[in-house]
Amino acid sequence: MEQGYVHSLESFGSVDGPGVRFVVFFAGCAMRCQFCHNADTWNMKNGELYTVDTILKTALKYRTYWGKEGGITVSGGEPLLQIDFLTELFQRAKAEGVHTTLDTSGNPFTREEPFFGRFKKLMDVTDLVLLDLKHIDDVQHRVLTGCTNKNILDMAEYLSEIEKPVWIRHVLVPERSDDDVYLEKLSAFIERLDNVKRVEVLPYHTLGAFKWKELGMEYPLKGIEPPTKERIENANRILKTEKYKFNRRK
Repeated sequence: MEQGYVHSLESFGSVDGPGVRFVVFFAGCAMRCQFCHNADTWNMKNGELYTVDTILKTALKYRTYWGKEGGITVSGGEPLLQIDFLTELFQRAKAEGVHTTLDTSGNPFTREEPFFGRFKKLMDVTDLVLLDLKHIDDVQHRVLTGCTNKNILDMAEYLSEIEKPVWIRHVLVPERSDDDVYLEKLSAFIERLDNVKRVEVLPYHTLGAFKWKELGMEYPLKGIEPPTKERIENANRILKTEKYKFNRRK
């Protein structure tokens, strides 16, 4: 049985997919997003080892609260760094008739083997993907996250190819990702995809700054305030989020 490093568990998640969700936050992430509010999840070995059996038994205790919409969401950190553990968890969850959602940045994605074969196996037991598109411009994506976005956009295109339901999420960061030129390019990219069921603008906030301080790291967005109401509304307009508002689950 697979074991995996888990940062934390949340019994009643309400913003991690449709309905009420049991959320498993995996430990470990290769990206270094300047706005990250979970920098304590970066080091995988800082997590606690769990078996699939332990997580599933714990999750199913809350099943009566899920209703028709809810289920299990795996977030992070970056769950795809522990893809075998994740796949076994979702296989077991689907065997119990549970709706499965993957919340990912897409950073580990590649069409090369052995990852690609494992990813296709994972998609067989994944009902919904929440994909974080942090910046449409590769140069600026590297500034914001320390990594390229080319393979992430390729993942978005692959999910469209296989018609896997996706919610696109975009963190709106002043002085980084809220320029209209970038928002227009992101909107055009999303419009080309055939599988997008929801687009969400997530306003940048400073709530995670204290974690950086606790970890002895300098917060890279110090002095940058959250976006104004006007800029949030502007982003929602450009990204056409209203278009997807009532098509939430699949």
